[in-house]
Order: sequence, then structure tokens, then C-alpha cells
Amino acid sequence: MTNLTTRMLQGALGSNANNSEALARAMLESIGIEVGGAKRHDIQVLDSSFFARVLRDGALGFGESYVDGDWESSALDETLTRLARADLNTFMGNRWHAIPRTLKARLRKMQSKARYVGGHHCEIRNGLFASMLDEKMIYSCADWRDSEDLDAAQEAKLDLVCRKIGLREGMSVLDLGCGWGSFAKYAAERYGARVKGVTVSKQQVELARYRCAGLPVEILLQDDRTVVGTYDAVISLGSLEYVGTKNYRRHVDLAESCVAPDGIALVHAIGGSRSWKTSAPWNHKYMFPKAALPTVTQLGRAIEGNFVLEDVHNVGPDYDRTLIAWDENVRRAWPDLKAGYGDRFYRMWRYYLCMRAAGFRTRQLQLYELVLTRKGAPRTRVRGAGGISPDSDNGHAPHGFRTTRGARQDTTWRAPAWEKVIR
Repeated sequence: MTNLTTRMLQGALGSNANNSEALARAMLESIGIEVGGAKRHDIQVLDSSFFARVLRDGALGFGESYVDGDWESSALDETLTRLARADLNTFMGNRWHAIPRTLKARLRKMQSKARYVGGHHCEIRNGLFASMLDEKMIYSCADWRDSEDLDAAQEAKLDLVCRKIGLREGMSVLDLGCGWGSFAKYAAERYGARVKGVTVSKQQVELARYRCAGLPVEILLQDDRTVVGTYDAVISLGSLEYVGTKNYRRHVDLAESCVAPDGIALVHAIGGSRSWKTSAPWNHKYMFPKAALPTVTQLGRAIEGNFVLEDVHNVGPDYDRTLIAWDENVRRAWPDLKAGYGDRFYRMWRYYLCMRAAGFRTRQLQLYELVLTRKGAPRTRVRGAGGISPDSDNGHAPHGFRTTRGARQDTTWRAPAWEKVIR
């Protein structure tokens, strides 16, 4: 059923509750979701207003009705996967009339501020994230290639980033949007790096400073537009997608202005397959009001003239498993968290996690890691993922280089080929 057909039928039948229910049921059944069905991905409608709401407000109404408790699913991620395969916003309608025009006008202003902790996440206490995330509190995609649990997969992810930027003892690193200091702590402990991290969240700063105490790490409550200095490496793990389309270039310009002439930058960002100036209505309203996911084309424009693109790696499929692991942790911890958040928040948070998982599962969402060097930097200084120059004659790591588990090696150690690291 096309979006046009849906709108025509909605206009003819939308005023009648019985017709609204019949149309909504038909829409869902056409993509394999039965109202009252016995399959895990089928939904159980608890409030009959759901049908008219979905027809009126489309994808936004579908998500809001779940948050309000109007319907249930035994496998929320599977339900949303079926909607994602049908292209949720096209199939149901991307109903921007459900969001006042004044809010869209505010979006343009908010993008100019370019704060990097997305939307309402600033208001969420550390306790939820401590229960949801791994022991290092990494709020981005894990690397599941050789790992079976979340803690190991997130450590593998941090180590992959360290190897991609060729991290060595004594190197200085700027971490834009540092979260709870997970990368900073790991890089300082395992590689002997000196790290400065910036974030706009007071809660993150307090916990990050506590966790990184005694290490060569500086955590600052600071808008990154005011960051100055020169660093051997600049990383942005999950920040660019939350600055808004008008600020992609500015974010990359910032990295370029702070990286040493022979330095390296790594940008890790969720991306989309199509260009949108804003996020989907539900995500915009409840999670990330400033977010817009960049495409490869937009990323290319952002780095053009500033950097040489040494490598781009799409690790999106691993995010599905990461998000499901987070969802399982939230459900497991909810009895202890419930008093501080409430049932409506719980449903909103689960919908967010499962909606994102569905996006990655259906490959509508991507996760790009870009390795960048300053334009004109000698290629012999470009560090491969093993921490050595791709042009190295003998493949030996620099003196004091630390391998994936942090064990110091002598100069006879041979780094793996780039292709093996990012397979």
C-alpha cells in the first residue's frame, strides 16, 4: 500500500472509527504484522484510539502510542524491523504537520549552537547508562567480530580506534564529545597517551574525572567551539551526527584546526542512506532534536579540502547487536531503575533502542569510521591500523608500541596489515 493510497483512504475513511481500524489493520497486515496475532512480532492493541492515531500522525503516532501504552509487542525490535523494511516514514507517512512549524524554526536556530550531547539525553542521569552500558560505559557501537559479550566487544572497539590512529606512548589526543571518559581512560592506561576530553554534560564530566583520576587525562566541561591547541590525534566518536546538517563542515574544520600537520583524525558517526535535513519526527521530538544523519556524500563534502581520506569503514551491522545488548540490560535492571524514571520513560527508552536496532538491521542506518590525515601530510607519516606507516620497509612497530591487549613489545613486532584489522 503506497503512501498516496493511504492518504486517499484516510481522507475518505478517517472520520469513522471502524473504518480507521480496518485501514490500520490492513496497512500493518500488508507488512506481516497482525493486530492480535500470535507471532512474537505481532502487536496487541490495548486502546482503540491507536488506529485513528496512526492514520493521523503516521510514524510519530505509532511511536507515541507505544510510549503511551496503547499497544504491546513481545518482540519490539522485530515489530519495528518489519516497519523499517517497509520504510517506516514513507509507508506510514512522515507527518510533519504533527510538529508545529515553530518547532521546525527552532531547529534551525538550535543547529547554530551545535552542542554535541544530543537533545534530551542531557537530562538523563548517569545511573541509567551505568546499568545499560558495558563496564567502561561506552555509548557507541561495539566491535563484535571476535567477542561474545558486551564488555569484550567494547574493549575491542576502543582498541581498534587506538590502532587506526596509530596510538603510541606520549601521543596527545583530543577527544571531542568524550562522554564518561571511556576512550581517554583506555588510551591512557593501555597506550600511555595524554588525552584531553570535552563534553557539554556536567554529569559526564563529574564521573569521567573520577574514573580518570591519576591518569594523564584532562576532562573539560566545554563547548568544542572554544577548543584550542594542537594534538597528534583528534577523535570524534559519535558526535558529528548530532550537530545538524549546517555544522558538519564546522565540526570537521575544528578537527583540522587542532590536529598536528603530520597528525591523524578519526570520525565515527552514524549515517543514513538518504539525505535528510532533520531526523524522523519521533526521534526529533523525544531523543535528538538537533540530529540529522549524514550520508557519505555529506561526509565527503565536510572533509573536502581539509583532509585526505585514508580509510572509510562501515561497521553498522555491529550496532544492531550492541543496541539489543543495551535493551536487554535495561530490561534486566528496570526493577532497580523504575522508581527514578517511571513506566512511560521505560517505554520511550525501549522504543528508541529497538527503533535504532531495526534501522541498522535493515541497513537503513550505517556507522562510518573515517580515518583522515592533513592535506599534504607525507604518506610515510600516515599510520595504519597497526600503528605503523603503510610505507614502512620492515613493518616494525615504533619503540614502545603497545598491542591490542596493552602488552609492550620490542621493535621486532610486525603489525597486521590494514585489511586484516578492518576486515
